[in-house]
Amino acid sequence: MPPEFFLDRSLGRGVADALVEHGWVIHRITAHFPDDAQHTPDEEWLAHGLGRGWTPLCKDGRIKGRATERQPLVEHKAVLFYLDNQQLRRDAMVERFHGARDTIHRAIARGGPATYAVTATGIRRTWP
Repeated sequence: MPPEFFLDRSLGRGVADALVEHGWVIHRITAHFPDDAQHTPDEEWLAHGLGRGWTPLCKDGRIKGRATERQPLVEHKAVLFYLDNQQLRRDAMVERFHGARDTIHRAIARGGPATYAVTATGIRRTWP
């Protein structure tokens, strides 16, 4: 069974829809929290998705530097993937995630806790 992913609101509907078109199983944070998840702390949405077995995808790599936001990754022995460039256009974001799909799946299978930057050439472990 392929992994399922939980997308942070910062990635937007367009990225979610495009990944679904590429065969990804995507759950959007905005479907699970009120007010488009604008007031949902990172540790809350991460714990929600990880508790359902969904791997988080986001733009903000600063999460890896905050102990409270890493805690759900530790508790669930899970991994998180984020884009190494927050200024990418939608198509470039999709291209990066989809281009790294196989290595992302392998990293999920290895387990965590861990965070990975999704780069133009693949993924790079950034924590621990």
